[in-house]
Amino acid sequence: MDAFYASVELLRYPQLKGLPVVIGGGRRKVDEAIRDLPEGSTLADIPVDAFPRLKDYVGRGVITTATYPARQFGIGSAMGLMKAAKLCPQALILPVDFDEYRKYSRQFKQIILDIAPVMQDRGVDEVYIDFTDVPGGQREGGRVLARLIQKTIFDATGLTCSIGVAPNKLIAKMASEFDKPNGISIVHEGDLQTRIWPLPVRKVNGIGPKADEKLQRFGLRTVGDIAAKERDWLIANFGKATGAWMHEVSWGRDDRPVETESEPVSMSRETTFERNLHAVRDRAELGAIFTHLCEKVAEDLQRKGYVGKTIGIKLRYDDFKIATRDQTIARFTADGKAIRQTAGQCLKRVPLERPLRLIGVRVGALVRVDSPEATSPATSPTRARTAPDAAAATASLF
Repeated sequence: MDAFYASVELLRYPQLKGLPVVIGGGRRKVDEAIRDLPEGSTLADIPVDAFPRLKDYVGRGVITTATYPARQFGIGSAMGLMKAAKLCPQALILPVDFDEYRKYSRQFKQIILDIAPVMQDRGVDEVYIDFTDVPGGQREGGRVLARLIQKTIFDATGLTCSIGVAPNKLIAKMASEFDKPNGISIVHEGDLQTRIWPLPVRKVNGIGPKADEKLQRFGLRTVGDIAAKERDWLIANFGKATGAWMHEVSWGRDDRPVETESEPVSMSRETTFERNLHAVRDRAELGAIFTHLCEKVAEDLQRKGYVGKTIGIKLRYDDFKIATRDQTIARFTADGKAIRQTAGQCLKRVPLERPLRLIGVRVGALVRVDSPEATSPATSPTRARTAPDAAAATASLF
């Protein structure tokens, strides 16, 4: 999906189309103020000048996504909002609304399933689709079916997407980025040298900043540069698994199937605070946030038909150090109160003297709610696991 979160927001606020807009941070008082509308008016009637500007943002939130006009200023996902404000101070800023994005996510995925039922979910805004046996899937190299999917999604939601069609998932992923927004890119097996090899190595899904830095030190800047190296050389310098993988992907080889069934290992929710919060001084606020996260994880489990029995927490302190704890309970659950109670027990086993930047809740060891494991008699709970840096909490728990 093209700039998915931002595009969903533009459906609510069409007056912002064509303007630099970033999505990030939590909801603020100013965001609520612009929604205090006179009777009879709509969100589309809010004047542009009423929206908060990035130049006025104070905090350490990060950008989730940005509209294409904002990206022209060098703004991108995961960039700090304060840094982005220096690049484009006039940009408008909207808070993240995950509930709204999930609603549209379910809608566009159902549209695709109705057209091409062999689909692999890749997160809230991306999927893999197997065109092989879909009627008309091979016409114009897949372009006809890709256009049908684009049009059907747009007609139903007003949202655009970009589609890459290729012999495998590796190249299809790259191709989907070639002609954004609202583009269709067809890459055939014989196009490897002309269309894939000239790409920067970071365009390969799986090559991150550290691998890129090491490749650059060896003078390997493009996919073609990697392909020019012997497999044994790559293994010697990047390790057996990574080196062999780099050799395969540089030659466009990927035999992974489109997997329609993949059971999640866990579900989690977390939030980064606009300011540091302390377990004593901000106990009430932290408690409300913690309870809300537990309830949202429970809603996710119930909506997707899962229960779990390993419940854990994640804390990030003001010095960026992270603490995690988890505990396995006797019965599988998707109940918010049960999750909150066990997550609260986990809190008793972490230091709470330092201020917190982030808190998260996770439920693991998932099974389907209708599975035999979920309905079997309770088993003895396993001993709670504690990370090596565990220490007794000396502050009041929230």
